Amino acid sequence: MNADFIKELEAEQLKAEVPEFRTGDTVKVYNRIREGEKTRTQVFEGTVIKVQGTGVRETFTVRKLSNGIGVEKTWPIHSPNVEKVEVVRHGKARRAKLYYLRKLTGKRAKLKEIVK
Repeated sequence: MNADFIKELEAEQLKAEVPEFRTGDTVKVYNRIREGEKTRTQVFEGTVIKVQGTGVRETFTVRKLSNGIGVEKTWPIHSPNVEKVEVVRHGKARRAKLYYLRKLTGKRAKLKEIVK
């Protein structure tokens, strides 16, 4: 009985349309930021280095280089603060977690593009 109640609660919080992307893809994440009474949208563009979890707990991590410094952010896919995730390009990744990109800089940190 308790497990069914939790599943129902989580099902209500799932987004109807989930963006389709994989590890290695370059994405633009449109994040809603609330400052006092005002809200604005901030775009974070980078490479998806990992996707983990299932259901409401599913998260993804995006990495980008900003002024030569690596910046990573993690978001829940079903978060109301994530307005949309736009796939810029599909990258070829042969593994699920791209932690090795943390050690690379410049051209070496780029993945080959998959043309669909």
